[in-house]
Amino acid sequence: MIYITQLIYIIPGQEEVFEQFEAVAIPIISKYNGKLLFRVRPDVNAFIGPYSEKPYEIHLVEFLSEQDFENFKRDDERKQFLHLKEQSIRTSMMIIGKRL
Repeated sequence: MIYITQLIYIIPGQEEVFEQFEAVAIPIISKYNGKLLFRVRPDVNAFIGPYSEKPYEIHLVEFLSEQDFENFKRDDERKQFLHLKEQSIRTSMMIIGKRL
């Protein structure tokens, strides 16, 4: 089992475009032995201590294997909508881990 944490920073004004991409991408996760554990939009008051920038969303996803995750990234349907991701996301940080 692998876990993917993603911090997502949106281009201001592109929130609706981001939602369009997520509406396609999130259901595809389950096709590849994955599960969205949570999707959070943190409020600025949720942060303790200094931080550089608040992400628009934080996702935690699990996949049975790294190969499942790679297959998800290569999904043809998802690829058709990557232009929405590119149009709406300024940057993101992906952290890959395993349960200890």
